[in-house]
Amino acid sequence: MSDCLPSLTTINSLSTDLIDLILSLLPVPSLLRASSVCKLWRSIITSSSTNSTAAGPSSSSPWFFLYGIHNTSSRNNQSFAFDPLSDAWFRLPTHTHRAFTASSGFLFTTTPAFSFTRVFRDSWRSTSPLHFSRLNPLLAVFPDDPGPGPGPGPALRFLVVGGDGFVGNLVDIEDRLAVEIYDPRSDRWDLCPPLPADFRPGNSSQSLSSALFRGRFYVFGIYSCFVSCFDLRDRIWSDVQTLRPPGVLFSFLIACRQRLVLAGMCVGPSGPSFNLWQIDETSMEFREIAIMPSNLLNGLVDSEEEDKFASLKCVGSGDMIYVFNEEYHKKYPACVCEIGSDYGRCSWRRLPDLPSPVNKFHKVFSFCSAVSIQTVLHGEADEAA
Repeated sequence: MSDCLPSLTTINSLSTDLIDLILSLLPVPSLLRASSVCKLWRSIITSSSTNSTAAGPSSSSPWFFLYGIHNTSSRNNQSFAFDPLSDAWFRLPTHTHRAFTASSGFLFTTTPAFSFTRVFRDSWRSTSPLHFSRLNPLLAVFPDDPGPGPGPGPALRFLVVGGDGFVGNLVDIEDRLAVEIYDPRSDRWDLCPPLPADFRPGNSSQSLSSALFRGRFYVFGIYSCFVSCFDLRDRIWSDVQTLRPPGVLFSFLIACRQRLVLAGMCVGPSGPSFNLWQIDETSMEFREIAIMPSNLLNGLVDSEEEDKFASLKCVGSGDMIYVFNEEYHKKYPACVCEIGSDYGRCSWRRLPDLPSPVNKFHKVFSFCSAVSIQTVLHGEADEAA
C-alpha cells in the first residue's frame, strides 16, 4: 500500500474533509476496497469522522445475515451477509458452532457454555456460567443506561430471556427460567423476574420474537400473539396483552428506528397476504402501512405445498424488513421492504439469489445489524492473525 498513488494526484489534491465526505457516501464493500488503495484513504476511512458519517445509511439500511447449520457435519455450515446498498450477498467465514443466536452485531452460543463474539470476527469470549442452562433463548444487547436516546453507549450489557431449560439433555417445559443480565466488565449475571406465565411453555426463540425499543425489551408470541415488555431500568414486566390484527396466522414484532412494526402472514377474503402494521407502544393499537406484492409472496413459496407459508420468517431493523423462506427447496429466497419516513413510500424488492453453491441445512437463523467499515476491517485483521 503506497502513501499516495500517482494516478490519484487529482483527488488527493482535495482537502481531507472533502475526501472524507466523498468516501462516506460509499457502501461498506466499496469502502473496504478503497481502504486498500493507499495509506491516506485507509486513514480517512478508519477515522472516527468517516465512520460517524457512514453510520447514517448503515444504521438505516442494516445488513441481513443468514447462517445455515448442518447437524452432522459442521463443514456444511455456511454464512452469508446481504448489503442492501450494494444489493449483493457476501460469503462469511463459516463457524463450527451448532447453536447460534444473535443481536446487535453480536453472535452468541448458550451451550455448553455462554460465549459471544462480534460479527465478522471469530474470537469467542466465554462468560461465567448462567444461573440456568437454556436452549434457544431470546437475547438483546443494550447500553448500561437504557433510555430513549439514540444508539448504545460504550458500556454494553447482555439480556437473556426464556429458552428451553435442560438438565441432563432433558427439556423441562415447566421451567420459566429467570431473566438474566450480564455485565461484561464484572463478568457477573444478575437474576431478574422470568417471562410472565402466559408464555409458558412456548418461551423460546422457536415460538417468540422480540424487539428492543426505547429502553424496553418486547417479547411477542409468534402464534399466540401475546405481548409483554421488560423495563430495562426498573427490571419489571408489563401486563400481558394480545396483539392480533384480523386474519393473522403468525407474525413477528420488530423495532425499526423510531417505530414498532408487526409483520405477519394473513388470510382474508381476498386471499393470503403478508402485511406490515405500525404499533402504538402505549395502546398496542395497530395501523396497516404496507402489503407485500403478491408476485413477491408467491416467489417465496411453492404453490403445491400444503402449509406453504409456514416456513416464512421475518427480521428487521432500521428502515428494512426482511422476509425469507427457511426451507431448502427454493434455496432460501428472500425479499425486503424499505419503510419510508412517512410510511407512504414503502418499497418491496426481491433479493438476489444466494451465491452458489448453497448447502442443505437442518437449521437456519437470521438477523439484521448495522455494519461499519471498522467492524469489517477488524474482522479481516482477526482472520489474518
